[in-house]
Amino acid sequence: MSVVASIRKTIVPIHPEGYIFIAGFALAAIVGGWIWSPLGWLLWAATAFTAYFFRDPPRVTPTREGLVISPADGRVDMVGYFVPPAELGLGDKPLPRITIFLSVFDVHINRTPVGGKVTKIAYTPGLFLNADLDKASEDNERNGLVIENSFGRFGVVQIAGLIARRIVCFVKEGEELAPGERFGLIRFGSRADVYLPDGSKPLVGVGQLAIGGETVLADLTSKETARTVRVA
Repeated sequence: MSVVASIRKTIVPIHPEGYIFIAGFALAAIVGGWIWSPLGWLLWAATAFTAYFFRDPPRVTPTREGLVISPADGRVDMVGYFVPPAELGLGDKPLPRITIFLSVFDVHINRTPVGGKVTKIAYTPGLFLNADLDKASEDNERNGLVIENSFGRFGVVQIAGLIARRIVCFVKEGEELAPGERFGLIRFGSRADVYLPDGSKPLVGVGQLAIGGETVLADLTSKETARTVRVA
């Protein structure tokens, strides 16, 4: 294997959405270094962190039917029954919901929890409360998708946080998506809510770390008892 090939395998790809931010910080670092050397080094550090934030590592997604995969990297913050946002059209009855909280150090690329057809996309402007708060699901700026397949309808909601100010969605209504496919990102700290069909049993517990596109949140064909306890 050549040195170039080895380097390419070692370096984590950066999503194109981050290029403009990286370039902006790099330019500021060059100018800042001319003005005052310590400022330049500080801005180079910001450039490096921005590149780290927009990393887009490859993931190996389980594809067996009935699996629900985490849409994001982060900590499982809530597991329970909650009424889905009205704009998703999933009804006013509480459904199983799993919430993933993303810190600024997590990968912020969002991936589809299930394969199927995107039947609805609904953007809702709102506040920028701490994404760790329960009311962030109702009050914060968000973008929701409804994905439908043979197991039912699933809701996945991108929610802005205290620092996050921009939600990006890569897909459109009517598209057919595969499990684990990239569908969007949220810039600089956020959360993702996944609503499951009624009767689904989550297989993750509060406090567990999830990997977007890989961690199984639920198995709709399994008879295993739901896990809702906090992980030690």
